[in-house]
Amino acid sequence: MKLAGRVAVVTGGAGGLGGAIALGAAEAGAHVAILDVKGVDEAVAHLRSLGFKAAGRVVDVRDGQAVKVAIEALSAELGPIDTLIAAAGGSLGTPRDLDDISEDDLDLVLDVNIKGTFHCARAVLPFMRQAGRGAIVTFSSIGGRSASPVTGVPYAAAKAGLLGLTRRLAKEVGGENIRVNAIAPGLFLTDRLQGMFDALPEADRREVLDSIPLGRMPNIQECVDPVLFLASDESSYITGVVLDVNGGRFMAG
Repeated sequence: MKLAGRVAVVTGGAGGLGGAIALGAAEAGAHVAILDVKGVDEAVAHLRSLGFKAAGRVVDVRDGQAVKVAIEALSAELGPIDTLIAAAGGSLGTPRDLDDISEDDLDLVLDVNIKGTFHCARAVLPFMRQAGRGAIVTFSSIGGRSASPVTGVPYAAAKAGLLGLTRRLAKEVGGENIRVNAIAPGLFLTDRLQGMFDALPEADRREVLDSIPLGRMPNIQECVDPVLFLASDESSYITGVVLDVNGGRFMAG
């Protein structure tokens, strides 16, 4: 019960990896608040059916005012928010290849990943200050750490930019007992990413698998557990870092 007594917001928490993280946070003892653009009612109902305390709001994290209103309402319902897991983001179905990427594709990926994380972090900070503690986990990616064959330039730029956001925010709020860390997963094949991976040329798929020293693709829980570690007091003296979870495919120097 490493998150017992905590109130955790999980953005993108209604499905895929975010849904698994929301369930993991609830199983670890947290009251869970889900923000997503769809599927929120179903995700909250599922958690409640398992006996967990949960609530949620349908929110586009690109809308800072909507995020602020939702966070205020969820904190009133569940208690002062002291944990943010900002999992909303990704390549969002945009093309990989440079010639196919539109300006709208670029705006969507940068806005959801970077602006969305910024809005959510800023909205939860007053409640973390009220609680006297806080943990924020942002979502970078192996695609922001090295040149990945799977995703395109907007995704790489957004995920690299999140590392700068994480470090600067960690420096700014560390003195208030608020920690900010990033996780950089490799390729975890949720339903959406499975389709992207299957659509790659055989050579690109082989390149990904051959570059993983552990020699296999991960299961979802192997991303959930590191996220919960960064959110919990088990990492109480860790801030401003990026935790690579990729089976050794990228090894930081």
